[in-house]
Amino acid sequence: MTNDAVTARLHPLTALTAAACTAVITTAAASWPLSIAVALAAAVLAVRSGAARQVLAAAAVILVPLWLSLLVLHGLFFPEGHTVLAQWGPARVTAEGLGFALEVGTRTTACVLVLLLFSFTVSVPDLLAALAARNIPPQFGFVVASTLTLLPAVARRLDRIRQAQETRGMVVRGGLLARLGALRLQMVPLVLALMDDASSRAQALEARGFASPGPRSSYRDVADPPLQRRLRVAALVLTAAAVTARIVASWPAGGTA
Repeated sequence: MTNDAVTARLHPLTALTAAACTAVITTAAASWPLSIAVALAAAVLAVRSGAARQVLAAAAVILVPLWLSLLVLHGLFFPEGHTVLAQWGPARVTAEGLGFALEVGTRTTACVLVLLLFSFTVSVPDLLAALAARNIPPQFGFVVASTLTLLPAVARRLDRIRQAQETRGMVVRGGLLARLGALRLQMVPLVLALMDDASSRAQALEARGFASPGPRSSYRDVADPPLQRRLRVAALVLTAAAVTARIVASWPAGGTA
């Protein structure tokens, strides 16, 4: 199934609403089984849409450093941990620390995969046309266009950086520390290159009038079926209910401190 065949079924605003609501509900639930289920669902949809390689490559750039920091900070130095599994001087591996790292890591992984899936599968021209048809401020559309056109370049840029470093003789051997050093050498040029790309794309989009105020005309007509409009409203209501339930559940019982 091609990317166009999958995304053509959903209005861009329906896809945006689904991604945003899924991320918010997953965050509000704070349940690692739900986060894993959402992450697996996003991965399956990425495979079916033909965007798995781009989504997973971009997710790896974001999530690998995150997981490493979570394991170091919370897996080894979690102050509220009491069940000690292993200890090396001041570093203690605790069950509570690993559980906290698992919860935060899976939740962030699910949100990142869902948002990247939307970014790599949505039609940016259709999304901008849909926003313009609803009189969304052009500055918002400008930011959306800049972000979505930048994300697909992450995986390609990282692959080119790795190939260039290997051509210059960088061979990663050894254990975890050597690989972390190689990852740092790739992240620095990647971030600098992305900042330069973002500046160039922002200037190009601004030159074409994406940030200009005043009335706007669109030559694209994006069909918005009534069923999808109702689904968007239902998703927003469900999300608001989930967030409200989470806030109420976090209140102290009986109003006591």
